[in-house]
Amino acid sequence: MANYYTHFSCLLDVGTPDNAAQALDLYNRLSEDNAAEDPPSEGFLLSIQPEHGGTKLWMRDDVTGDPEHVIQFVKRCAAAFGLTGRWGFQYANTCSTARVNAFGGGAHVLDLATGETVAWTYTDGWLATVLDGGDPDA
Repeated sequence: MANYYTHFSCLLDVGTPDNAAQALDLYNRLSEDNAAEDPPSEGFLLSIQPEHGGTKLWMRDDVTGDPEHVIQFVKRCAAAFGLTGRWGFQYANTCSTARVNAFGGGAHVLDLATGETVAWTYTDGWLATVLDGGDPDA
Protein backbone atom coordinates (compact mmCIF):
# COMPACT_ATOMS: atom_id res chain seq x y z
CA MET A 1 0.00 0.00 0.00
CA ALA A 2 1.29 3.44 -0.89
CA ASN A 3 1.40 6.33 1.55
CA TYR A 4 0.95 9.89 0.30
CA TYR A 5 2.68 12.92 1.84
CA THR A 6 2.68 16.69 1.53
CA HIS A 7 6.01 18.31 2.47
CA PHE A 8 6.83 21.97 3.09
CA SER A 9 9.13 24.18 5.13
CA CYS A 10 8.73 27.96 5.27
CA LEU A 11 9.22 31.04 7.44
CA LEU A 12 6.93 33.93 8.38
CA ASP A 13 8.39 37.09 9.92
CA VAL A 14 5.86 38.47 12.42
CA GLY A 15 7.94 41.54 13.27
CA THR A 16 8.69 41.19 16.98
CA PRO A 17 9.50 38.46 19.51
CA ASP A 18 6.27 39.36 21.36
CA ASN A 19 4.26 38.75 18.18
CA ALA A 20 6.05 35.44 17.72
CA ALA A 21 5.06 34.37 21.24
CA GLN A 22 1.45 35.46 20.61
CA ALA A 23 1.49 33.53 17.33
CA LEU A 24 1.90 30.34 19.34
CA ASP A 25 -1.53 31.05 20.91
CA LEU A 26 -3.01 31.59 17.43
CA TYR A 27 -1.46 28.28 16.35
CA ASN A 28 -2.93 26.45 19.36
CA ARG A 29 -6.40 27.83 18.60
CA LEU A 30 -6.09 26.78 14.95
CA SER A 31 -5.00 23.31 16.10
CA GLU A 32 -8.06 23.10 18.38
CA ASP A 33 -10.32 24.13 15.48
CA ASN A 34 -8.62 21.50 13.31
CA ALA A 35 -9.14 18.79 15.92
CA ALA A 36 -12.89 19.46 15.78
CA GLU A 37 -12.99 18.79 12.01
CA ASP A 38 -14.16 15.39 10.83
CA PRO A 39 -11.73 14.06 9.85
CA PRO A 40 -9.05 16.38 11.22
CA SER A 41 -6.42 17.51 8.74
CA GLU A 42 -2.74 16.79 9.10
CA GLY A 43 -1.95 20.35 10.20
CA PHE A 44 1.69 21.38 10.55
CA LEU A 45 4.46 22.00 13.09
CA LEU A 46 5.41 25.50 14.29
CA SER A 47 8.40 26.88 16.17
CA ILE A 48 10.09 30.24 16.74
CA GLN A 49 13.49 30.46 15.10
CA PRO A 50 15.94 32.28 17.44
CA GLU A 51 18.71 32.29 14.82
CA HIS A 52 16.48 34.71 12.86
CA GLY A 53 16.14 37.16 15.76
CA GLY A 54 13.16 35.45 17.35
CA THR A 55 10.69 37.12 14.99
CA LYS A 56 10.36 34.35 12.42
CA LEU A 57 8.07 31.38 12.67
CA TRP A 58 9.13 28.11 11.08
CA MET A 59 6.20 26.14 9.66
CA ARG A 60 6.81 22.63 8.38
CA ASP A 61 5.26 19.23 8.00
CA ASP A 62 5.71 16.33 10.38
CA VAL A 63 5.72 13.39 7.97
CA THR A 64 2.89 15.13 6.05
CA GLY A 65 1.04 18.41 6.45
CA ASP A 66 -1.82 20.56 5.21
CA PRO A 67 -0.91 23.63 3.12
CA GLU A 68 -4.41 25.07 3.58
CA HIS A 69 -3.90 25.20 7.35
CA VAL A 70 -0.61 27.03 6.84
CA ILE A 71 -2.41 29.61 4.68
CA GLN A 72 -5.18 30.06 7.29
CA PHE A 73 -2.60 30.48 10.06
CA VAL A 74 -0.62 33.06 8.07
CA LYS A 75 -3.83 35.01 7.42
CA ARG A 76 -4.60 34.99 11.15
CA CYS A 77 -1.09 36.22 11.96
CA ALA A 78 -1.27 38.93 9.28
CA ALA A 79 -4.56 40.25 10.67
CA ALA A 80 -3.44 40.04 14.30
CA PHE A 81 -0.07 41.73 13.79
CA GLY A 82 -0.83 44.13 10.93
CA LEU A 83 1.58 42.41 8.53
CA THR A 84 1.96 43.80 5.02
CA GLY A 85 3.70 42.81 1.81
CA ARG A 86 3.65 39.46 0.11
CA TRP A 87 4.32 36.06 1.61
CA GLY A 88 4.40 32.69 -0.06
CA PHE A 89 5.51 29.11 0.17
CA GLN A 90 5.73 25.98 -1.92
CA TYR A 91 4.99 22.37 -1.15
CA ALA A 92 5.63 18.95 -2.64
CA ASN A 93 3.25 16.03 -2.90
CA THR A 94 5.07 12.71 -2.75
CA CYS A 95 4.32 9.04 -2.46
CA SER A 96 6.12 6.23 -0.63
CA THR A 97 5.93 4.05 -3.74
CA ALA A 98 6.28 4.92 -7.40
CA ARG A 99 2.77 5.53 -8.70
CA VAL A 100 1.59 7.21 -11.88
CA ASN A 101 0.33 10.73 -11.12
CA ALA A 102 1.28 10.47 -7.42
CA PHE A 103 3.82 13.31 -7.40
CA GLY A 104 3.33 17.04 -7.77
CA GLY A 105 3.12 20.15 -5.74
CA GLY A 106 2.16 23.75 -5.70
CA ALA A 107 2.84 27.24 -4.44
CA HIS A 108 0.70 29.99 -2.93
CA VAL A 109 1.31 33.74 -2.55
CA LEU A 110 -0.73 35.98 -0.22
CA ASP A 111 -1.06 39.74 0.13
CA LEU A 112 -0.64 39.95 3.90
CA ALA A 113 -2.44 43.30 4.22
CA THR A 114 -5.65 42.03 2.62
CA GLY A 115 -5.42 38.28 3.13
CA GLU A 116 -6.16 37.85 -0.57
CA THR A 117 -4.43 35.30 -2.77
CA VAL A 118 -2.08 37.02 -5.25
CA ALA A 119 -1.32 33.86 -7.21
CA TRP A 120 -1.23 30.11 -6.81
CA THR A 121 -0.39 27.05 -8.80
CA TYR A 122 -1.02 23.35 -8.34
CA THR A 123 0.51 20.81 -10.69
CA ASP A 124 -2.20 18.16 -10.28
CA GLY A 125 -3.97 18.17 -13.62
CA TRP A 126 -1.71 20.82 -15.17
CA LEU A 127 0.50 18.29 -16.94
CA ALA A 128 -2.45 16.33 -18.34
CA THR A 129 -4.09 19.57 -19.55
CA VAL A 130 -0.96 20.70 -21.38
CA LEU A 131 -0.32 17.24 -22.88
CA ASP A 132 -3.90 17.26 -24.18
CA GLY A 133 -3.17 20.55 -25.96
CA GLY A 134 -4.59 22.86 -23.30
CA ASP A 135 -3.27 26.24 -22.29
CA PRO A 136 -0.31 25.91 -19.86
CA ASP A 137 -1.19 29.30 -18.34
CA ALA A 138 -4.82 28.44 -17.66
